[in-house]
Amino acid sequence: MEAFNLIQPASESAIWDNLLAFWRFEDMNVLWVLIGSILLGMSASVIGAFAFLRKRSLIGDALAHSALPGVMMAFLLFQTRDPLIMFLGAMTSSFIGFFLIDWLPKNTKIKPDAALAITLSFFFALGLMLLSYIQGLNIENKSGLDKILFGQAAAMTQDDIRLLGYVSVIILFTVGLFFQKLRLIAFNRGYAQTLGVSVKFYELLLALLIVMSVVVGLQLVGVVLMAAVLLTPIAAARFWSNELSHILILSSVLGALSAIISTQISYLAPAMPTGPWMVVSLSILFLLSLLFAPKKGLIKRYLEHKLLRQKVAEENILRTLYKLLERNQIDQKDFNQADIQSLRSVATEHLQKTLKHLCKKQLIESSARGFRMTEKGFELASLLTRRHRLWENYLNEHAELTPEQVHKQAERIEHILTESQEQQLQEELGNANFDPHGNQIPNQLKTQHRDGGKT
Repeated sequence: MEAFNLIQPASESAIWDNLLAFWRFEDMNVLWVLIGSILLGMSASVIGAFAFLRKRSLIGDALAHSALPGVMMAFLLFQTRDPLIMFLGAMTSSFIGFFLIDWLPKNTKIKPDAALAITLSFFFALGLMLLSYIQGLNIENKSGLDKILFGQAAAMTQDDIRLLGYVSVIILFTVGLFFQKLRLIAFNRGYAQTLGVSVKFYELLLALLIVMSVVVGLQLVGVVLMAAVLLTPIAAARFWSNELSHILILSSVLGALSAIISTQISYLAPAMPTGPWMVVSLSILFLLSLLFAPKKGLIKRYLEHKLLRQKVAEENILRTLYKLLERNQIDQKDFNQADIQSLRSVATEHLQKTLKHLCKKQLIESSARGFRMTEKGFELASLLTRRHRLWENYLNEHAELTPEQVHKQAERIEHILTESQEQQLQEELGNANFDPHGNQIPNQLKTQHRDGGKT
């Protein structure tokens, strides 16, 4: 144990020193890889968002696999690892794959998903065959070609990083320049055509940008994992906003953050490749967004659902107390749990909990006989009863439901009707005074209601 305690501080000190060295950029190659990774993360996230929104999420995966035989053919023809030649070979192969994915469903009975799977499998198999053939040849510069499958940042040269940076900047600039047109096509292709937008041109441009993003990231992330870099950031960003411009900005931030995390881990632990860690960090960011996003996160939705259930339970009890007060023939305003359960089927434990919440909110108060509504509680109960019975009337007259059918529907809607909707119902019903069961509809109260309006 003592030996472990002696070793552990030294290990932690070494990690800390390496971390400081990373951020001091003592190794210029690290700086180049970091910049390239950030640019790739940002550009791939932004352009991947449009594929995601057009419901073509797996197109990036198919194009990445389609690029593999192009890389191998470029190497066989020119016997060089020049980044530009490899890039052009991969671009050519990916565009052929994209053409097949688009052409097969339009001209054959093959479905789009089947066309994508067929193209992906064929090109990937062809690429692996060419890779195996190259490995058996006695030629120079063939080592490292297999790294394109999973990516290896350490094998990237400054020329690779420079090309990655140029392409990433071109992608981001083009998206910014044609953002309005690309957004219109992504959400409503038919409407864009009616406005005279050259849809085919912008779809071709979008395809070109996706292909460029996929191809340029192969060396860093690899064929197998490139689709995750395209799609995971936009999937995570969707939990935070509904505005496309905000989503794209957040996607690029998440992509850049994942690049920083993965590059740092790869520097601290050289056996850890940058590409897979980039995907792992993106997945972690996605899970955090899924759970904790303030608008659509699971925890936020759970808390909202829990509050809604509690609100509905409380309002149901208030309306039950109103009905008891309405049915009571003597001057009695206090009712016990048995009285409430005689009109509404609710478990005793749940009822006690709900009554306790109502007392805390000063909507009811306890007495020796049981519970009675406060003035505030009576106003809310009257409002709920009014909206319930107005909706029953509406369903009875306009949906032609029987009085026996309208009650359950009104039970659901009474909790979410707004003041303006209530007023509209009143006008359409001609200021009706009774519901389909013959019960009187409460008058509007001259007081401030919970939904912020006055009636």
